[in-house]
Amino acid sequence: MIQPSGDPAPSGFLVAVPAFNCEETIGEVVSGARSHAPRVIVVDDGSVDGTGSVAEAAGATVLRQPRNLGKGAAIRRALEWADAQGIATVLTMDGDGQHLPEEIPKLLEGQESDIPTLAIGARIIDEREVSANRLFGNRFANRWVEIACGETIPDTQSGMRAYPVRQTLQLGTRASRFAFETEVLIRAVRAGIPIRSVPVQTYYPPADVRRSHYRPFVDTVRIIFVVLGLIFRLY
Repeated sequence: MIQPSGDPAPSGFLVAVPAFNCEETIGEVVSGARSHAPRVIVVDDGSVDGTGSVAEAAGATVLRQPRNLGKGAAIRRALEWADAQGIATVLTMDGDGQHLPEEIPKLLEGQESDIPTLAIGARIIDEREVSANRLFGNRFANRWVEIACGETIPDTQSGMRAYPVRQTLQLGTRASRFAFETEVLIRAVRAGIPIRSVPVQTYYPPADVRRSHYRPFVDTVRIIFVVLGLIFRLY
């Protein structure tokens, strides 16, 4: 769905939220994002609860996946939809309320420049609020991304990002689940797309109500295979 080079240059931005079973939090996420963005879309990734309906009621445009295809597939669909609308930048936020809408303007600074940039919201993490396993996983991923692309990126696992739409679609990413967010960074660096890390505050709900669809073993293994495949040019 990449537009021909003769088409008008894309402009503007929207917020996209990949969401799976986020009925309890998606309404507030959409409402917060709408206070900083002209348009919010939610990619309902095969939810079996009321995620899509709540998002629509809060004012989002909802794109429904036929089944749960993964976060990467949801982000790619948002990018393709935005490209078809002539949008230059898609800013992604998670549907669980972790990302703060007031941080949106920080990621958008410089996005309208002549050099398309992928901006990452590097989370300012209070180590008392995050499990040791998750901290280790983040640092492990950061190191392997550095090995794969030769660039140090402080938070390779953050889901709050501003993607240059057309340039990201041209990278040819393949991963459909959480590994997408790692793959796209490595491919972007190799393609010469600048990566800009922006420190952002993050909200972590109490452990007893915190929900994550990231499966530590399965999804970490997927990320490792994608990184190794990219290192050895097999992926």
